[in-house]
Amino acid sequence: MPAVDKLLLEEALQDSPQTRSLLSVFEEDAGTLTDYTNQLLQAMQRVYGAQNEMCLATQQLSKQLLAYEKQNFALGKGDEEVISTLHYFSKVVDELNGLHTELAKQLADTMVLPIVQFREKDLTEVSTLKDLFGLASTEHDLSMAKYSRLPKKKENEKVKTEVVKEVAAARRKQHLSSLQYYCALNALQYRKRMAMMEPMLGFAHGQINFFKKGAAMFSQNMDNFLSSVSDMVQSIQVELEAEAEKMRVSQQELLSVDEAVYTPDFDVAAPQINRNLIQKAGYLNLRSKTGLVTTSWERLYFFTQGGNLMCQPRGAVAGGLIQDLDNCSVMAVDCEDRRYCFQITTPNGKSGIILQAESRKENEEWICAINNISRQIYLTDNPEAVAIKLNETALQAVTPITGFRKKQESPCPSPNLENSEVKNDNTVPKATVSVPEAEELIAPGTPIQFDIVLPATEFLDQNRGSRRTNPFGETEDDAFPEAEDSLLQQMFIVRFLGSMAVKTDGTTEVIYEAMRQVLAARAIHNIFRMTESHLMVTSQMLRLIDPQTQVSRANFDLTSVTQFAAHQENKRLVGFVVRLPESTGGESLSTYVFESNSEGEKICYAINLGKEINEVQKDPEALAQLMLSIPLTNDGKYVLLNDQPEDTDGSPRENAGAESEA
Repeated sequence: MPAVDKLLLEEALQDSPQTRSLLSVFEEDAGTLTDYTNQLLQAMQRVYGAQNEMCLATQQLSKQLLAYEKQNFALGKGDEEVISTLHYFSKVVDELNGLHTELAKQLADTMVLPIVQFREKDLTEVSTLKDLFGLASTEHDLSMAKYSRLPKKKENEKVKTEVVKEVAAARRKQHLSSLQYYCALNALQYRKRMAMMEPMLGFAHGQINFFKKGAAMFSQNMDNFLSSVSDMVQSIQVELEAEAEKMRVSQQELLSVDEAVYTPDFDVAAPQINRNLIQKAGYLNLRSKTGLVTTSWERLYFFTQGGNLMCQPRGAVAGGLIQDLDNCSVMAVDCEDRRYCFQITTPNGKSGIILQAESRKENEEWICAINNISRQIYLTDNPEAVAIKLNETALQAVTPITGFRKKQESPCPSPNLENSEVKNDNTVPKATVSVPEAEELIAPGTPIQFDIVLPATEFLDQNRGSRRTNPFGETEDDAFPEAEDSLLQQMFIVRFLGSMAVKTDGTTEVIYEAMRQVLAARAIHNIFRMTESHLMVTSQMLRLIDPQTQVSRANFDLTSVTQFAAHQENKRLVGFVVRLPESTGGESLSTYVFESNSEGEKICYAINLGKEINEVQKDPEALAQLMLSIPLTNDGKYVLLNDQPEDTDGSPRENAGAESEA
């Protein structure tokens, strides 16, 4: 028999998301087995009912054959042979009825009864243990939440002692219930196979016995096959008994551990702290804001992976990124009168997340591990040795905030600068003989704008008329009336990389050169922040909308967009050239570069479609031909397939805001 998947009893106490994820697979298998067992039982009961009906039918047939003699047929002469023949047939049918009755009894005992017992005993036991496990887990979570809220005041030692005992009792109860639940699920994998084969074995034996007594219709090969099936069931039974004994012994060993395993922070006086960790995993409490002045704490499973801090909610298959730890700082903080809290600060000095460990040992080891990872020790050839060397004289593994400030003030270039420049240069298409020189496209020394800030005059032009002027330079476009009248209305999620003035709009090479210079400037000056916007493409204009406030950050008439292109290698980069009149009477050319969640070709297709619609709107026949060639939505607007990217963020944070990190 092939090997049977098992839940490891040794991992029941840790109760990690990986174990919960594997447990969900077993629970799903048990649920599927329950549904299939009910359907199988219905089919078997139908067979048993049909066999009972056959018994009644053959009994009625035998009586009817005998009743022929008692019928007063007007022309009944010469029926003696028919009557004697029917009497013989009646006797045969009576004997056959006895065989059917015996077969019905065998089906009830060997086919229907085992599957009923499997459903009522084994599956019900698993369901009951699942409920007990869920109650124990909930009780443990509540006790841990109560323990996490313990203050640091010494006068509450009696309360702390009671809470610690409560946590230990809840954790032991959860451990016991999980062990019993895991053992039942493991045993179910064996009982499932037996339960599927035993009823059919009984069904086959009953049918063979029926036909053997009626006529020799089964060959010796079938007997050998059924014998092998019977031997298989017996071998599975032996394996089940051996595995049950192993699980019983293992359960006793796991339950005989020291009480310190269940008690959090049992070695608070002198914990054994490993300051040389380069990876760490365990449960932490994450602080989240729920309002202007209110916060909440959620107990989640965290682990480090390379230079990232990951979070995996209970039951999830994989973890999601919480924080990039490279060049971050970490320090212990006092937060809401909670113990063992620490804060991770991003390289730009922005306050990051606040986490709480369940013990002093866990708190200091997390700080040490994050501090080691932030130094990028994991990238060295021997990270363990480097970590030991760096921490052998350290008293506390806390990165001072002054170290970050000195790093920001240091004139030394970043060690990754050269690689960043090479990477950005590689993303630019290779030049050919016909491509103009960079000086012909963009003037040397042209400044680059990394934020979307339009001149005040442009905002005045956009807000003239009866509409109110927003003092912060944003338009109150809540309803976008021109978008409602537009045949085309497509929305894309983009991040603004930069814009700069250009010399020409006669070739798309100016867009590629602008992309190269913008990316290179970002790498040189360590600019990683990007402003996320919603780019709405209509047949009249391009509109950049703030995703939080739904106000317009910038508007561009589609007629002023003279060039647009997506990068040939990095498909998510897209740019366009805008020609705008100046107050002096001339015209200015500017290139805007964005990074999109979807392919840039889709944005280019939408812009091109909008320009085509704008050109043919005055010609009804041409507009009709264009509408026939392109799919429309139910309200008559043009659609693009798969233009909305799916949200793949696995972070538990509710909203990261409009500012995102590259």
